[in-house]
Amino acid sequence: MTDTALTPPLAVLLELTHRCPLRCAYCSNPLALTPASAELSTAEWCAILDEAAEMGMLQVHFSGGEPMARADLPELVAHASRVGLYSNLITSGVLLNEAKLAVLAEAGLNHVQLSFQGLDEAVAEPLSGFKGGVAKKQAALDLVQAAGLALTLNFVITRQNAHELDAMLSYAEEHGIARVEVANTQYYGWGLQNRAALIPSEAQLDAMTALVTDWRERVKGRMVIDYVIPDYYARRPKACMGGWAQRFLNVMPDGTLLPCHAAQTLTHLDFPRFPASTLNAAWFDSPAFAAYRGTAWMPEPCSGCDNKEKDWGGCRCQALALAGDANTLDPVCEHSPKHEHVVTLARREAQLGDVPLQLRRFSYAVTEE
Repeated sequence: MTDTALTPPLAVLLELTHRCPLRCAYCSNPLALTPASAELSTAEWCAILDEAAEMGMLQVHFSGGEPMARADLPELVAHASRVGLYSNLITSGVLLNEAKLAVLAEAGLNHVQLSFQGLDEAVAEPLSGFKGGVAKKQAALDLVQAAGLALTLNFVITRQNAHELDAMLSYAEEHGIARVEVANTQYYGWGLQNRAALIPSEAQLDAMTALVTDWRERVKGRMVIDYVIPDYYARRPKACMGGWAQRFLNVMPDGTLLPCHAAQTLTHLDFPRFPASTLNAAWFDSPAFAAYRGTAWMPEPCSGCDNKEKDWGGCRCQALALAGDANTLDPVCEHSPKHEHVVTLARREAQLGDVPLQLRRFSYAVTEE
């Protein structure tokens, strides 16, 4: 990819806060969480939305932590609507009630992505560190559907809840859900910290794959099922975020601008921060954003691979985590000398049984105002 081919991102992901009433063991937030005192102000987030629209972006994803922990979320949704951005709320649902949803809908919210750790409280609570979460999520689903908003269910799959997948998909079908994400945990942040406790076995993965295949045929034309397997069992890497700094721009709670939510683990890169840097300057001019964009950076055999403009070399953060070098092959790739090590690692950890979970820090009390 050359500079002349570079176009603005399609969407911006705003991690408004790292505050969250849940303490999920698989959370992709960094281990060093941003305190509330360091979060951008309402005016600064609105300025980011202005610039995203001016750059030609189409979508904004409000995420966290839990974005509903920000009291100004309705104001931000309204501002996104005014500047013409399609808005998606990525939420646990546990802070949602009828009054709050009515305000968000009135502000112009377009879509809700609601996550589940399972349907059995006894399974979900140890993963989320939150008591009664399933019931709250189910109530949130009913509220979103009653409000007529577009809705995606995200089922986060781990070794602990893989056996519930058929029940999860049945639940989605019973509620007329049009899109479901069956998302095996990806091992970044707290997920990486808890990998040995979370990663499913190959037998579980094979059963999930067969089940999803059957379900896709059964609900064809009625429900789309996106299916993401754990990278560790794959033979080819995926195009992380559609390719490094090609489709998405991520903004951390303190304004740090990243090409993906885990990129700050690459400490050899100096990422810009808003408002000292504009989004436009970060995207088009930042050496950190350019570092792994396109194919010029690739070592062999990536640079000669027929898939180099499909997977874009896979994930740099994963290369660092598993191979110790962000500049080398993603070890998920079967051509990496580290590939067999990664598969063996996954198989060994998946057989460890009950490994204690280290729940995410920085929780806060849930209020029902």
